[in-house]
Amino acid sequence: MKKDLHPSNYRFVVFKDMSNDYQFLTKSCVETKETIKLEDGNEYPLYKLEISHTSHPFYTGKMKLVDTAGRIDKFKTRYAKK
Repeated sequence: MKKDLHPSNYRFVVFKDMSNDYQFLTKSCVETKETIKLEDGNEYPLYKLEISHTSHPFYTGKMKLVDTAGRIDKFKTRYAKK
């Protein structure tokens, strides 16, 4: 196997779904700027997600529209002229 092929900076990271505040802890090498303190008293890097399995319509069975940064408004104004 090739040397130095895989990243070496794996650590525990908290992923947080911003639409429903669901969070889970797993190992990752994703770059983060924020940290969060969990119930266990430890501080972990935080990565914010727009959608996860707890808020995605495929997994929940509910159609929920997540409008981030006004994407729907941008679409309507772009195609309102046509």
